[in-house]
Amino acid sequence: MVAALSAQEASQEVLVLERDAVPAGSTALSAGLIPAAGTAQQRAAGIEDSPARFAEDIQRKAHGEADPALVRALTEAIPEAVAWLTDGLGLPLTLVEDFDYPGHSRRRMHGLPDRAGASLVDALRSLCEARDIPIVCDRRVETLFTDAAGEVAGAAARLPDGTAEEIGARRVILACNGYGGDKARVARHMPQIAEALYFGHAGNTGEALGWAEALGLKTAQLGAYQGHGNVAHPHGILITWAVITEGGVQVNAEGRRFWNEAQGYSEAARAVLAQPGGQAFTIFDARIAGVARQFADFRAAEAQGAVRRAETPEALAKLFDLPAEALARTMAEAEAARASGAADTFGRHFGATPPLAPPYCGVRVTGALFHTQGGLAVTPEARAVRADGRAMHSLFAAGGAAVGVSGSGDSGYLSGNGLLAAVGLGRIAGRQPL
Repeated sequence: MVAALSAQEASQEVLVLERDAVPAGSTALSAGLIPAAGTAQQRAAGIEDSPARFAEDIQRKAHGEADPALVRALTEAIPEAVAWLTDGLGLPLTLVEDFDYPGHSRRRMHGLPDRAGASLVDALRSLCEARDIPIVCDRRVETLFTDAAGEVAGAAARLPDGTAEEIGARRVILACNGYGGDKARVARHMPQIAEALYFGHAGNTGEALGWAEALGLKTAQLGAYQGHGNVAHPHGILITWAVITEGGVQVNAEGRRFWNEAQGYSEAARAVLAQPGGQAFTIFDARIAGVARQFADFRAAEAQGAVRRAETPEALAKLFDLPAEALARTMAEAEAARASGAADTFGRHFGATPPLAPPYCGVRVTGALFHTQGGLAVTPEARAVRADGRAMHSLFAAGGAAVGVSGSGDSGYLSGNGLLAAVGLGRIAGRQPL
């Protein structure tokens, strides 16, 4: 929808084909936060930031494996995109100012007030409708057509009644996310997460990769993905990582911590899944719950009873059937490390976060695969690339359909990289000339 709105502004006739009955996708399952550096929202908060600093953070988290040209294109395009969404289209995007995301040296997450991705999807759909951009639902694209020069010239889409329609186009933008919903592809490219709960949209089944293979296009970093090690179990509700960055910890069924939680929520998926039963328990307090409550998902988790409270570590342990003495000792050790200011035995620095205080909170969690980060290789203009390195003229890829900037695995994912690629590449692709 970002690509469609941008293309229409460039005086192009636009048609959006949506495979589902209602547009949603993985964005609707997220917090809808867009990372951007050098925005008006940051300046109003007194935060000095720049695309170059953002690019450095991305490469540091990605271990230098991200395409520098693509990183530069995205970090330079995204502040303009946020300004366009806010000032040009009227979305009330605000800055998350009350906690830090792992790997970001500045606070640069922008989202709608309820911090819900579903609201972002609904707002963009309303903007498309207001501008008479047709979003035709229940249209599953099956084939991309090419002309004599091998350029994409249109698509064939299947209707609900089984018939097909052929649609010509001077250019096609693939914005169909990745392949997290295709268990066979996941097992082939990222076997370490193949048995995890899939928390992305079911429609992310890798069609873009199939078309790329048929057209002889280049793909990149297909083993990259975003995991999350903080999904309430069995409720299936995302618990914001703010409960960790504000000073919370994770313990296993033995009441013991098992890793440095400050590394990030993507790599947390494997760390949690490696524990007994593939589960862990995230421990925090009422102050941190107040910070987390700005997210609709966290409020839903509270409403469903996933978040439980107790006045002592021993009482909290009883609620989750954990060894009381072990949990109390673990929490005491964490507080001692926090008070010392030094790294604990896992290498974590708690920084200036306040000590945990009663009432204590806990939630049973598991690890999950959210979305894949590999995909079609693209130029900084979002053009798909042939196997021989030549850029396509009429085929573009954005979001999860394109390779991201998260390196080759899960630990390279920097918070917000998914919507950075969706909004950033969507904006870039939409504005390209015919």
